[in-house]
Amino acid sequence: MDTPGFKIESCGVRSRPVLKKLGAEIKDRRLARDLSQEELADAAGVNVNTIQRLEGAKIEGKILTLFDVAMALKMSLSDLIAGAERR
Repeated sequence: MDTPGFKIESCGVRSRPVLKKLGAEIKDRRLARDLSQEELADAAGVNVNTIQRLEGAKIEGKILTLFDVAMALKMSLSDLIAGAERR
């Protein structure tokens, strides 16, 4: 039940700002390395749809997937996350 004046919002994936920040960080790092989404996907061993959905904040990445993406970007997972946190 909603409290008057307050609306209960979805906690769904698309409403989480951290996912947008992480997606933007992945995209910026990919572009800085002059990689296409396909090239990053190949290097990380994932499907190109995974990269598209990560960059678009459409999915929550599994930790191992994010690790593989970070390694493909020649960076640590902690640096990738720190970059997203700084946004």
